[in-house]
Amino acid sequence: MRNTFLIARRELEAYFISPIAYVVTAAMLVVLGYFFSVILFVTRQASLRPLFGGSALIVLLFVLPLLTMRLVAEEQRSGTIELLVTSPVRDWEIILGKYLAGLAFYLLMLVPTVYYPIVLEVFGRPDWGPILTTYLGIILLGGSLLAVGTLASSLTSNQIVAAVLGVGMALLLWLIPSLAGFVSGPLAAVLQYLGLSSHIADFAKGVIDTRHVVYHLSVIAAGLFLATRILETRRWR
Repeated sequence: MRNTFLIARRELEAYFISPIAYVVTAAMLVVLGYFFSVILFVTRQASLRPLFGGSALIVLLFVLPLLTMRLVAEEQRSGTIELLVTSPVRDWEIILGKYLAGLAFYLLMLVPTVYYPIVLEVFGRPDWGPILTTYLGIILLGGSLLAVGTLASSLTSNQIVAAVLGVGMALLLWLIPSLAGFVSGPLAAVLQYLGLSSHIADFAKGVIDTRHVVYHLSVIAAGLFLATRILETRRWR
């Protein structure tokens, strides 16, 4: 794991010197802040459910692939990926290290949003149980989207293509449940379960269902596994 953490540290440092990371973070916080203010003014409810149960999710679907688009794609474009795969570092350590860097930066992006529940506490009496589970759901959703984005980044050497692929794959996972209406029986249940949108709403209600946790962990594991297999193919080229 030492190699994994060294790679994660290097990638995390790269985020802090990248203007794109700051632009993406600022844009996300501005949009979320706007939605929070509007929703709070309209609903007058001391709850984060309207925000993180709807508007914020759409923002994350488009923002997080921008964080992962350079993780592997840039290495392939610059040729430094050849140094990595020929060094005494396992492929899964490379992918996991890059993923952990993206996850760490994402968690840092969420830190400023802590002022939302603070504002609710000042002007109302929020239920902290749903607030905490909502953040857990947002972290798990972010972890899943980052894994999908890492997979997309491993498929190409172009960052823009990686971002588009990441958004497309995320939207596909999000919209899969809509196909359940066209079929019936076990297949409909499977399609409903496979969708990201089916595994986030309960967190905003204050419910922690192990099925949702297992789903997100499975998406993360599958995304990183596939990215590792793709990286391994470079050893045979």
